[in-house]
Amino acid sequence: MHALVVVSHPDPASLTHAVAARLAEGLARSGHTAEIADLAAEGFDPRFSAADHAAHLKQAAPPADVLAEQARIDRADALVLVYPVYWWSMPGLMKGWIDRVFANGWAYDEAPGGRTEKKLGRLPVHLVGLGGADRATYARHGYDVAMRTQIDHGIFGYCGAPVATSELLVLPPDAPDPGDVLAAAQALGGRLFEAARPEAADAA
Repeated sequence: MHALVVVSHPDPASLTHAVAARLAEGLARSGHTAEIADLAAEGFDPRFSAADHAAHLKQAAPPADVLAEQARIDRADALVLVYPVYWWSMPGLMKGWIDRVFANGWAYDEAPGGRTEKKLGRLPVHLVGLGGADRATYARHGYDVAMRTQIDHGIFGYCGAPVATSELLVLPPDAPDPGDVLAAAQALGGRLFEAARPEAADAA
């Protein structure tokens, strides 16, 4: 089976990229394939433009770069997002990728009468966030729950894409050895297609 691994970090030597590479290695060792989409290196434009707005209103076809991203998601059996946690969410580049690519008519369909048709029920999603604080900090402030509400439910639940795994890998500043984080990423890749597909969350 084939996974699309989308990475958002400007530094190819970052831990985020290392995690994506180890995850892809785990997939390969399990007999699967992976394509790594490096949004920064590929120069993806995250700005939601007038052309995107026209496509949202179904007044025009989506821009070519959006169609290309949708096509490679359509070729995948699973979608994996790997990103550092910025301000208790994903980076703007990845959020802009979602804003533009998970478009009306492809990811969901706004039908007359306010009904929303979820269109990505076939696509299991795996979220891998990299945090620079310890887990106690996330739990104490409710950041972990807030991120799941915003991302797992608010984005992918709205489109019907089941979130099969939602991982927060933490490496606090006083624990500079990333060995455990990289091992966890490889293990996740190894079992990626073994994860059960949960029921998609209801839209808000």
